[in-house]
Amino acid sequence: MKLDDINWSILHCLQQNARQTNTEIARKVGISSPAVSERIRKMEDMGVIENYYAKVSYSETGHQLKAMITLRAFMGKLKPFIHKVTSFNEVINCYRITGNENIIMEVVLNNQKHLEQFIDQLITYGETSTHIILSNVIENNPIVERINL
Repeated sequence: MKLDDINWSILHCLQQNARQTNTEIARKVGISSPAVSERIRKMEDMGVIENYYAKVSYSETGHQLKAMITLRAFMGKLKPFIHKVTSFNEVINCYRITGNENIIMEVVLNNQKHLEQFIDQLITYGETSTHIILSNVIENNPIVERINL
């Protein structure tokens, strides 16, 4: 599926608020509501739109710390870690990366003690480096223009 300017505009609208109606999107992009529905369905079918989700305020759920933790896995510990990481409730995103570290995780924690306990679990798999997140500079930056390949 080739994404035209209208499709990119629809994606931008959905990234701003995925719960807005097709009628609202249609008004913003200048086509009919049924046409918006059809374009969204096609983008879902083609895998351009992967999912919809609720954004959670972790601070409101009692998680006062948010951090990025990198892991440099010990020899033979990367695959066991990748299997184990799915069971850690603290991890909200986990990526395998290039460079000196193998993994970077975005985690939410209740407090400093919780962070210490979590790191204690991780150090059996490798060396960690923790970066406490102070604030968000860019929040889920939506697509603002097409990516030309």
